[in-house]
Amino acid sequence: MGYGPHCSAKMRSLWVDVLFMTFTCHLSLSQSTTGIPKESELNDNITVFTRILDGLLDGYDNRLRPGLGEKVTEIKTNIFVTSFGPEYTIDVFFRQSWKDERLCFKGPMEMLPLNNLLASNIWTPDTFFLNGKKSIAHNMTTPNKLLRLKDDGTLLYTMRLTISAECPMQLEDFPMDAHACPLKFGSYAYPISEVVYKWTKGPGMSVVVAEEGSRLNQYHLIGHTVGTEDISTSRGQYTVMMAHFYLKRKIGYFVIQTYMPCFMTVILSQVSFWLNRESVPARTVFGVTTVLTMTTLSISARNSLPKVAYATAMDWFIAVCYAFVFSALIEFATVNYFTKRSWAWDGKKALEAQQPKKKDPLALSKKPNNACLSGVNFTKDAAISTISNSTTVQLKSAETKPAMDPKKTYNSVSKIDKMSRIVFPVLFGTFNLVYWATYLNREPVITGAD
Repeated sequence: MGYGPHCSAKMRSLWVDVLFMTFTCHLSLSQSTTGIPKESELNDNITVFTRILDGLLDGYDNRLRPGLGEKVTEIKTNIFVTSFGPEYTIDVFFRQSWKDERLCFKGPMEMLPLNNLLASNIWTPDTFFLNGKKSIAHNMTTPNKLLRLKDDGTLLYTMRLTISAECPMQLEDFPMDAHACPLKFGSYAYPISEVVYKWTKGPGMSVVVAEEGSRLNQYHLIGHTVGTEDISTSRGQYTVMMAHFYLKRKIGYFVIQTYMPCFMTVILSQVSFWLNRESVPARTVFGVTTVLTMTTLSISARNSLPKVAYATAMDWFIAVCYAFVFSALIEFATVNYFTKRSWAWDGKKALEAQQPKKKDPLALSKKPNNACLSGVNFTKDAAISTISNSTTVQLKSAETKPAMDPKKTYNSVSKIDKMSRIVFPVLFGTFNLVYWATYLNREPVITGAD
């Protein structure tokens, strides 16, 4: 195995420790009869590894990157996503690997497993997340970091992070929307002339999402892509590593919380068309209650959304439902207006028909006077019989006359209500058919993808 010039000087100083450790191991094996390592043997091994680690950092300057002035430092990265959280929060194992020839060694083992304490004493990449809003490095119960050092100076540095990243979202199709949420990272200070980033296993296998991590409450993870981009700034050109996660929102929650209540409220507002137009209190309660319910649903649906200046797909659905509910209230006001005019007309006719016609008393008094002048004498009994007969005839004639016009009744149905019973359900059903066919059958428009 060949090593760089930085390793040759350190090799000579480490050979003494290696030979001493080898001699100690052979001596302990020859003296051991039970196969159980002695306490002195363990102490000698610990001493040897301590000397190796002390020799690695002898004259090491962690302020200088590996290969400074000679070559570009190449950093290989890969990501293992354990879970997604709300508002695009990712829990990942972030791995970086690079070669620092100043840390090469020669010993009985090819790789040294180290803890995070050595990471503060050596050079590590200044990687940062470009679209990260808030990132947390887990420190319970100790810093969740892993460091592995190979004998040729290659280091593997792994840490567990929770990253709250920014995802550009266009919510015109909410809640049937889909997004490509990126995760961008790179070097903060070193341009590509000094530090470059590469994917460890190529773009196809360097980002892995755990099966449990793809089970999100609000989204479906439909895939991810990996790429690299070079950006130019006033300080130079930098390499940016990108991973896009394609998320499609789940609609079940919004169907239960918003769409179904709106649908039922519109149907409830159309029940008033089947009530009599004289049932003013009942129809008023239907109209006012449904309008207030739609207002409450609209406000609650908006509270779960970011403050956007445009209308979403849910806003259009709520607006149309609100228009149907408000139109039902206006329809009742129109029917009630014409119903009041009909009552006034029919009531006058009915009162006139119910009152019996009173005969003129002068006409009644003329007949007996004329009879007296003709010389006809009426007895008392004959006079009473004549009066009773005339009264009976008047009552019978009053009973035979109809009190009201049969075409005009109080329990009538308005022609407007009859038309509304057909027009409103047909229009609302057509709107739902067009709405759901438009948003559910088309391909999701993924926003945020390059």
